[in-house]
Amino acid sequence: MLARIRWLTVNVVFVEPNFPRNQREYPRALAAVGATVMAVGETPWEWLDEELQSWITHYYQVGSVTDVDQLRQAVQHFQSIGWVDRLEATIEAHTLPAAIVREECGIPGTSVRTTWLCRDKPAMKEALRSAGVPTAASAAVGSLEQLRAFTDEHGFPIILKPRDGAGASGTMRLDSEDQLAAALASYTGVESIAVEEFVEGHEGFYDTVSVDGGIALDFACHYYPGVLEAMRTRWISPQYISTNRVDSAGFYGELRELGERVNEVLGIQTSATHMEYFNGPKGLRFSEIGARPPGVGCWDLYAVGNEMDIYRAWADAIVHGQVWHRPSRAYAAGIIALRPDRDGRITHIDGIDEIQHRYAEWVIDAHLPVGAPTQPVEAGYMANAWIRLRHPDYDVLRGMLDDVGRTVQVHAE
Repeated sequence: MLARIRWLTVNVVFVEPNFPRNQREYPRALAAVGATVMAVGETPWEWLDEELQSWITHYYQVGSVTDVDQLRQAVQHFQSIGWVDRLEATIEAHTLPAAIVREECGIPGTSVRTTWLCRDKPAMKEALRSAGVPTAASAAVGSLEQLRAFTDEHGFPIILKPRDGAGASGTMRLDSEDQLAAALASYTGVESIAVEEFVEGHEGFYDTVSVDGGIALDFACHYYPGVLEAMRTRWISPQYISTNRVDSAGFYGELRELGERVNEVLGIQTSATHMEYFNGPKGLRFSEIGARPPGVGCWDLYAVGNEMDIYRAWADAIVHGQVWHRPSRAYAAGIIALRPDRDGRITHIDGIDEIQHRYAEWVIDAHLPVGAPTQPVEAGYMANAWIRLRHPDYDVLRGMLDDVGRTVQVHAE
């Protein structure tokens, strides 16, 4: 794989094409829109399947894609054999190393400043508050005294989380002062963490694909219940649902305005984004954002619900600076996570035949890992069993997913 890259194509370096599973969709889409795909990953080339190999023209293996020196070496190797137009990363932990190497190697794309603001939660919120974006009070704290000073000013409950975490990983809610010391000590080896006031309200997320600072595609989802509760409570079968009503006025118009303003303040240019929000007694409030697509298979729901190849739409944005796809908004689409009744090994799953009989035409896909060891509840929506469905009516789909949660029981021993 030492031949020089053709100069007439757009040459894109993509970070980690093999894991998790849906990462392969990005090089597939890039190749489909005419890019020459150069990939850097941690898996040996010969371990990649033939289909994935067919989309990648040049490959460079490293020990860790989050190591800036190793990633830089890979990119400089590609630059030695041809021009590199773009360097793209779609996993949260990969975005900052990619931005650093992007700037050092003179490659256009999301800046280090923008990426850092989308990773560091206290800095993110401070930048947005300064621009008038409604968000929870927050701070970076590194001592019990600083934490107490925050609670003295803002009261309880509060939320603690890693400054650069993704999702609910490492996040906890504290309701009283006697919890502070133990909670702070649980973040071992960390100089400072993010503390925020607890914002009451419904939780959801708003995702975009932007081109040159303008939103070209957008989607909205709702959590039932909120993420923190969902990732801490075994008996709950949590859901998130992508709505097909995002083009309607009212709340979704306000949400779009918030998303546009956040992207503008943080300097998003051509990138996917994933923005979390709360809507409650204090109105619509920004929570956090990542300069990357959402995880846990969410883009697959967007694709099904909108009858489009969203990965190819993203690739058009990266390669051609334009998005031609238009979402149909034909279906709402959602996932329900089905938790085992205990830790161990999944022995059987009850209720699947009933659900198949009732909703067969609306089932997108399912994961029913009988015989597999269980994963922790906090591992997320796709850690154990799950089912994904779609329906033209959002409210009907909510009822269907609730019915699945009541009917399907996952047993372990």
